[in-house]
Amino acid sequence: MPDTPNATTDDPTGPLSGVRIVDFTTIYSGPIATAILGDQGADVIKVEPAEGDLMRRGMPARNGVSAPFAMMNRNKRSLVIDARTEAGRNILHRLSDAADVVVENFRPGVMDRLGLGYETLSQSNPRLIFASINGVGSVGPYAKRRVYDAVVQAISGVAALQADPADGRPQMVNTLICDKVTSINAAQVISAALFARERSGKGQQIELTMLDAALNFIWPDGMYNYSFVGDDVEQIANLDHSRFVRQTADGYVAVMPVKAAEFEGTFAALGIGDLWGDERFATPADRRANIDLLQSILDEAYGKFTTDEICERLEANDVPFARINTREQVVNDPQIEAMGALLEFEHHQGGLMRQPRPQGRFYGTPAALHRTSPGLGEHTDEILAECGLTSAEIAELRRSKVVS
Repeated sequence: MPDTPNATTDDPTGPLSGVRIVDFTTIYSGPIATAILGDQGADVIKVEPAEGDLMRRGMPARNGVSAPFAMMNRNKRSLVIDARTEAGRNILHRLSDAADVVVENFRPGVMDRLGLGYETLSQSNPRLIFASINGVGSVGPYAKRRVYDAVVQAISGVAALQADPADGRPQMVNTLICDKVTSINAAQVISAALFARERSGKGQQIELTMLDAALNFIWPDGMYNYSFVGDDVEQIANLDHSRFVRQTADGYVAVMPVKAAEFEGTFAALGIGDLWGDERFATPADRRANIDLLQSILDEAYGKFTTDEICERLEANDVPFARINTREQVVNDPQIEAMGALLEFEHHQGGLMRQPRPQGRFYGTPAALHRTSPGLGEHTDEILAECGLTSAEIAELRRSKVVS
């Protein structure tokens, strides 16, 4: 198997090479989705207003390059255009006519009001895939609200699932999890629509909501007690992931035994192997019934070892475990280094940067970082020329501030 390159490549080689995407998205959910598709070879044209995507002003930054923006907008070209003008809309129609996919994440109705909705664009391009990403869809009592990640965590049950076991206070996952889960789903759904088009020859409109993505994400393990309708099925306690965090004499490890042999190995690693035969802990039901006592015994046992010591003992007993890294330690974790999971490359404006490699390894059509995030409007003239505009026409559009 080929090694993952630790630098940018000149040309897209991924499985979506040759697919053109017009990307109207901003902030997080949409740009991450289109970046995934760009990693996989698609030509992603990022359409921006004169002020640019808000995340261009995100922090930390160097030489005007925001770290979040650089990650979410790699493998894209930037076109700055005023979609409120008739001339700007005409150009966007021409661009969409030659596109395979249009992606937007405005509130429902915005693209239609601009004259850039699916019904309009598909008239001249019936093969077009038109993907809309939004918070909670276009119907219902919340449809007109501004919706961000924390709002969806609240509605979907994610915040309740994270509640502090001690006092029941809901907590947010400390990352934009609903945005990012939506992004991954969006990339998959767009790819599926492209596959369907190859069979049917027809494009289609698709919609993804953050709320749908969050519900699907949480349901298998966080909402199983609400899967059966009726009261004839016994409910069970929610899985408490905090119990997998163990404090050692000098740090923390995560240990997640599931099978009987893994529990036995855990007891052996901790030097309390004699308890494995104890009837209080013999079966999963016994361990659940005596969970508080078991946790107390395990907590005391882990505290007797340094992190290095217990990692060595858990490894020897084939127990699922890992040292809990600080964020600073992540970049030097030996497994991450061995996989080549992080790429270091020279950003054409921001200097030396580090980002994760593209998701999914395609050994026949490798995904790659072939273009660093674009400067605002960096490719405007190039893209307009591809639309058939002359130098004089482009100059006039600049003079009238339709493009910049």
